[in-house]
This record gives sequence, C-alpha cells and structure tokens, in this order.
Amino acid sequence: MSQPRAVVIGSGIGGLTAAVALHQGGWHVTVLERAPSLDPVGAGIGLAANAQRALDVIGVGDDVRRLSTWQGTGGLRTPSGRWLNRLDSAAVARRFGGPMVPLHRSTLIDLIAARLPATALHTDSAARVSDPGAPGGRPAVVTTADGELTADLVVAADGIHSSVRSALFPHHPGPRYTGFTTWRIVVPGPEPVIQPHETWGAGQLWGSQPLKDGRVYAYGAATAPEGQRLKDERAELLRRFGDWHDPVPALIAAATPDGVLRHDVHHLIDPLPAFHRGRTALVGDAAHAMAPSLGQGGNQAVEDGVVLAHHCAPGADVGAALAAYSAERLPRTSTIVRKAARVFRVQELSSAPAVRLREGVLALAGRLGPGAVVRAFDGIADWRPPQHTYAGRAQNG
Repeated sequence: MSQPRAVVIGSGIGGLTAAVALHQGGWHVTVLERAPSLDPVGAGIGLAANAQRALDVIGVGDDVRRLSTWQGTGGLRTPSGRWLNRLDSAAVARRFGGPMVPLHRSTLIDLIAARLPATALHTDSAARVSDPGAPGGRPAVVTTADGELTADLVVAADGIHSSVRSALFPHHPGPRYTGFTTWRIVVPGPEPVIQPHETWGAGQLWGSQPLKDGRVYAYGAATAPEGQRLKDERAELLRRFGDWHDPVPALIAAATPDGVLRHDVHHLIDPLPAFHRGRTALVGDAAHAMAPSLGQGGNQAVEDGVVLAHHCAPGADVGAALAAYSAERLPRTSTIVRKAARVFRVQELSSAPAVRLREGVLALAGRLGPGAVVRAFDGIADWRPPQHTYAGRAQNG
C-alpha cells in the first residue's frame, strides 16, 4: 500500500503539531505556509499541562518543560498593585501535572518544526482548497501558484480568518469581535525577576510573564472600537497603563515603537457544525478561535493536532476518522470557547460599582486558598491525549 499523503495549510502551532503527529504516524506530509518564513506573528504563549501532555505525543513536551520559569507565586492584582489573590505554581503542578510554561511563540514553532523533514516545509506558498474531497472516493485538491496537489487528507490551520473554513461552511457567520483589542510586547526583563501576574482595571488589563531567556512577555487589552489603529501604539500603552503599578510602566518604556503588536480579538462564539468536510479537517483558530482570557487558544490547537493524527492512522477510513475527530473535539472546544467568553465579559467590566464587586469576589476567592482559583481549570488543564506518548517522563505525568 502506498504511503498516504497529507497537506497542511498553515505552519502555526496547530498545523505543525498535526504535521509532526501525522508524519510520525506514517503519513507523507507537506506543509504550505503563505508567509516567507516560519517566524510567527505574535509574541508569547503560555502552555498549560494539557498542551504539554499533547506535545509529549510528538516528543516535544520535555523540551517545553525545561523552559519553565514559574517558581513560587503569581496572581491577580489591581492597577495600584494590590494583590487580589495569589496562585502557587506548586499547587498548579500538583493538580494538573505541571505548571504553566510561558515561552516565545517562535521558540515553540522551532521545537515542533525540528521534528519534520526539511523537505516537508514550504514557505511563501499560498494555498486554497479547491476540492475538499470525498471519503472513500475522490482525493482532496489543494491549489497553489505552482499547480495542484492531491491529498488523502488536508489539514486547514489557516487561522481565525480561515479561507478554508469559509469554503467548507459558507453559511456560518464566522468570527465575531469581542469588543477587546490587545497589545503584545517582548522586552528585556528587569531585576529582580518579576512575579507573573495579571492586573485587571476598568475595562482594561495587563499581564507580565517572565521567559527563560531573561526577557518578559507582556500584554495589554482594553475595550476599543474594532479596527482602530494609532501611529504610535507604545504611546497608547503609556497613556492607558503608564500610571499602573511597577513594573508595567518600565516594561512599556523598554519596548520599541515598532515592537508593539496590536490585534483585535475575535472569537468563533457560534460553533461550527463540524470540524471537517470530505477529506479536509480544521484545527486551531480556524476551527474554534477563542478569547485569550483562559490562555487556551494555542493549547487547544496542540490538542487538535495530536487527536486528529490519532484518529487518522494510515489505512483508516478517512471519513470515519474525521467524524471521530469532530465528535471528540467539537464539544470540548465549544465549552472552552464559551467559558473564555464568560471570563472576558468579567474582565471588560468598566463601571466603578462593577469593578469593586469583581475585586471583592476575586479577593474572597484568594482568601479561600489557592485551590479555589486552580479549580477553575478543572476539565481543561487536566486533559490527557488519547494515545501513548513518546516522552518517558510523560507516562506518569
């Protein structure tokens, strides 16, 4: 029997995870990325225990764990610096099998891509699905500037504004604006090393996460009209957050004007009817874009990749495999999308009475102990992949 062929459109976290998992499972894989390089648009990402276990399946989990920086406590603060509650890394590790690991997206992309043959990766290769294919019948067809590729399986990892998703489900309303815009920076870290934290203000928030290499990944978010862009986004950050507690002003000042990324936040609050059609499957933001309030967008994309490959073993019926993938992933990700949206609505509260009430509830949760905060991720961070892992320590993790 000839080796089955998979074409992956998009080289983000979900697409590369799927590509590596399929390659290790016996597929011939081609990854098509429209950008001129694999350098991702973005700054940092936090990988929770669920994503670390998914990455164990492709042998990357331990590489990620070695980049962990979170020791001791972090937590939630007010703009004045008052701690509302504290989150202990040891409590998180005990409950879920590992702490959150913050790292630069490019670091994660490099770790995953290294598991693929160099010949599998094709940059500057825009692609579209001209035929999603039919299980048990015709192959899928992907069209590029260099011609057509036929495939037994197409994995669409082309992001939140996925053209493949629009082609597969033309009547779906697509992503909706959450009302929040975000800014992200990566800057040299101050001394001493800061504690990881999020700070919630009136319709605004800030987060700071130290990275293994001494830099800090920081992000801001605020309610704003969709599509608004300013000439100097660093000046806008200083205007909004310059009087917040240390080290927020110093982190903003350390950013270069062209080093500030700004993106509006959209989510697929209306779930898709399925994550597949024909021989074509959707992964990551193309399938279930979510608000970043739970930090699970990239984590769920990693889960998608290993679950898809698990069901799509060479020789398996593609139709049945993709139906099983949709059945497993759609309910889970839809639940997380809705939960992230609920948390986002709490974060965007802006009236003084609502903010005071929110702070009181969060402070009470903190006084009840770290378990009350940690339990919010039950059913999310405790997920385990459906197949064996290749990393030795993950067998019991």
